[in-house]
Amino acid sequence: MKFRWVLLTTVALLATLMTAPPAAAEANDPIINPIPEKPITSDLGLTVEKFASFPKSEPVPTPTDPRLDRWARINYIGEVPDKSGRMYVPDLNGRMYLVENGRPHVYLDVGATFAPDFFSGAGIGQGFGFVAFHPDFAGNGKFYTVHTESGDALKSKTPNLPQQAQTTSHGIITEWTADDPSAGTVHGTRREMLRIGFAGQAHGIQQIGFNPNAKRGDEDYGLLYIAAGDGGNSTTTGNDDPQNLARPHGKILRIDPLGRNAATGTYGIPSANPFVDRPGALGEIYAYGMRDPHRFSWDSSAGHRMFLGHIGEHAIESVYDVQAGDNFGWSEREGSFVFNKQDRCHLYPLPADDEKYGYTYPVAAYSHNPLPNWSCTKDSGHAISGGYVYRGRTVPELYGKYVFGDIVDGRVFYTNEREMRRGEERAPIHQLMVFDKTGKRVTMAELTGDTRVDLRFGTDAQGELYLIAKANGTIWKVTGTRHFAGCDVGGTQMTEVTQDWTPVTPSKWQFEGNKAIMTEPGKERPGPRRPFEYAVLTAGPEFSSFELEADVRIDVPTTVKGRDVLVVFGHRSDTQFSYAHLSQDNTVYAHNGIFAVDNADRARLEDQWDPVHSRGATPAISDNAWHHVRVVRCADSGETAVYLDRSKSPLMTAVDTRFTSGRVGFGSFDDKGRMRNLKVTGTPTVG
Repeated sequence: MKFRWVLLTTVALLATLMTAPPAAAEANDPIINPIPEKPITSDLGLTVEKFASFPKSEPVPTPTDPRLDRWARINYIGEVPDKSGRMYVPDLNGRMYLVENGRPHVYLDVGATFAPDFFSGAGIGQGFGFVAFHPDFAGNGKFYTVHTESGDALKSKTPNLPQQAQTTSHGIITEWTADDPSAGTVHGTRREMLRIGFAGQAHGIQQIGFNPNAKRGDEDYGLLYIAAGDGGNSTTTGNDDPQNLARPHGKILRIDPLGRNAATGTYGIPSANPFVDRPGALGEIYAYGMRDPHRFSWDSSAGHRMFLGHIGEHAIESVYDVQAGDNFGWSEREGSFVFNKQDRCHLYPLPADDEKYGYTYPVAAYSHNPLPNWSCTKDSGHAISGGYVYRGRTVPELYGKYVFGDIVDGRVFYTNEREMRRGEERAPIHQLMVFDKTGKRVTMAELTGDTRVDLRFGTDAQGELYLIAKANGTIWKVTGTRHFAGCDVGGTQMTEVTQDWTPVTPSKWQFEGNKAIMTEPGKERPGPRRPFEYAVLTAGPEFSSFELEADVRIDVPTTVKGRDVLVVFGHRSDTQFSYAHLSQDNTVYAHNGIFAVDNADRARLEDQWDPVHSRGATPAISDNAWHHVRVVRCADSGETAVYLDRSKSPLMTAVDTRFTSGRVGFGSFDDKGRMRNLKVTGTPTVG
């Protein structure tokens, strides 16, 4: 048989961004899967290096909830605003650390200071929750802490603002004044500034912070923002605290810690707050309608937008663009869906007249996607950890991306700031990969040695990012980015192939011009379970690392479930090769994935397969049109990425180091299809 192949040294790549469609609802029936789309796999990953590890700590009293059994319950990292470069880290179990030259030391023991009322032994967010340094700390020595009290404090101390019935804990904001702001441990005075009573041991005061964009003389300069949850007590009938402007629960508050015009005389209420002139409303309120406002941050670029990561109830983890006076709808809404207090298991579509309520909806969101037998009254094991819009200089590929994650499983996400727009469709969420300093791809669960990562984020004064894990009490700094399957595949190119294919069954194939056509379906053959029919290209050299591009088409009706074509690579023999299966069905183990046949039944390799839910990557081909496919394989790392229709985001990714070289091909299991315009660029195998 004759063949032609051409050696070249360059290849042109075209790509467009794949965006996720918005969820839709058509009736007033319960919505089974409110946000069906999963985060988009990104080939971009964060390179992280260990920054600091912290001593083991214990909750007080000893907890019965295993979620509190962490190595160290560190939950934030920030930089002291005095140009010293010192970083500060609170541990919910009571201690505040300063980190200098990668070594943490105790700056303040909040737990010991407020013992025996200090409480961190129940409720995931209870204890010493957060620290915020006044922007003038270098001169005035002032910083602020949040901690939780229980026990005798519930009888002897009175909250400043209306408390919930049957209060079980107090969240306290304390102002500290250091005599010497540059000292390694704090010495000075303290005063209680604000105390809030909560009915539950969850969703208390989650964060406090100053707007870092505000300059001296600005309206917002020196004002303290407070994210106060609903107390874990607003899912029952009749409890509307997040919607009640007379209560602080389920709100973001804004106060002036140096002012004195509040009723208690311990802080000030800014005159620019949105509800200061509304009768019956707390003037401290900045925005409301929240369940568990976990983390907020400000974009340092133009617009200085404030973003909030908000933890949901049934299904929705949300990112909000926060503005003064906003109402996020809880507990009438969860995300952009109706929350029915009579139904703990479902969300509902928005009513036709929803605009009249004036709710503000998320600019990005993802759903819990719970286990098939999950009880809707239990924790689904997912919660958002709010993050930051990256504006640093060390990692340019992150610029303009809002980086955040899932607290529990440790997935790291991003959305593009420019795509997060109020009142418009939710911005697509992309899942970032993580690489260690050697370039090996890892997960946060692998880095922490625990399936419950307890992930948080922080930044330094330059806007560089840090990842924090309670699971093993470690903080990593993001030092760069790396692209998955981003190796130099080599410059040898093979193209314009017309013949010299070796099919399993030659009578089932035609080779016309630049097309390889399978004219008859294949049939199962003896031996391991593997594709029934394919043709291997025997023209030119074998390749180790390579990039393959081609157009493929299914030639049978795709109305029948499971129709497919597949791209073969790393072919060593009929029982040793890999392949990318492209199908409209992603619910069956054998469909729509990356597989290896290694003298045994084909084994599924790619990261997108979820065996619990029996779901894989987004269906690749659902019609009889031509589709462009690109496969990139890095032989040394074993990284393989499959792209479809010129998307910048891979449809499938896998790491497998077997078959470090071999030939490519095309085929199917039991369907007909064709390939055209095949082009392979790579490194020929020597020897």
